[in-house]
Amino acid sequence: MDNDVIPGTQSVARAARLLRLVSSSGTDGLTVPDAAERAGLTRPTAHRLLSALRHEGLVDLDDRTSRWVAGPELYLMGTVAAARYDVTGIGRDIVRSLAVRTEESAFLSVRRGDETVCILREEGSFPIRSFVLSEGVRFPLGVASAGLAILAFLPPHDVDAYLERHPDLADRFGSAHAPARLRTRLRETAERGYALNPGLIVGGSWGLGAAVFDRDGHPQWALSLTGVEFRFAGERRAELGRILLAHAHQLSTRIAAGAR
Repeated sequence: MDNDVIPGTQSVARAARLLRLVSSSGTDGLTVPDAAERAGLTRPTAHRLLSALRHEGLVDLDDRTSRWVAGPELYLMGTVAAARYDVTGIGRDIVRSLAVRTEESAFLSVRRGDETVCILREEGSFPIRSFVLSEGVRFPLGVASAGLAILAFLPPHDVDAYLERHPDLADRFGSAHAPARLRTRLRETAERGYALNPGLIVGGSWGLGAAVFDRDGHPQWALSLTGVEFRFAGERRAELGRILLAHAHQLSTRIAAGAR
């Protein structure tokens, strides 16, 4: 049976969308108007769904700020799911090594559908830092350096289908994300081995990303670095890329070996 005709499918999809938005907002939470706008729902519908999710413990309402935040049941579910899907245990020392070697902030992100989610952050020692990424922050594939690296190593038909599903990337994130320009950046990423984000999300904040592959060779994670522009120029950028690729290869090797 097609999902579109399964009774209740639309409500489940809307509730799941709200859960993702609330969880990605971190400890700041979301107001009902913000949640409704970002989910493409009316305010009454968003409030009704959030209230239902609260009843189940999946979200909670901070009475002091009137913002919706992740609920206790999400934590319990997450601890169970982590045993199967979480690679932070085997990747934490690699992310830390990446930050130490480069002195830049290092991250591990995971692919979740058409997005990447940051699951691990390690601060670099350089005193000027970029704060574009933190745990729980999501970006569409092809936007931040992690998502660009993953998208670049997906099969061409998957890239085509993704771009068809998301024709609004340029409207949301700037003209550099228009299909033709994004395809050029994907091709350059595949040739170079790592992705470059030259301040396209926040001016002056640059990023490099390298895909991390599962046992079957699919790009499911990415390591990335962020920092200020002058730290990512010229020969130093090339050296950062080599270090990043070496660490990504190390993590891919661990995952392929089934390390836990």
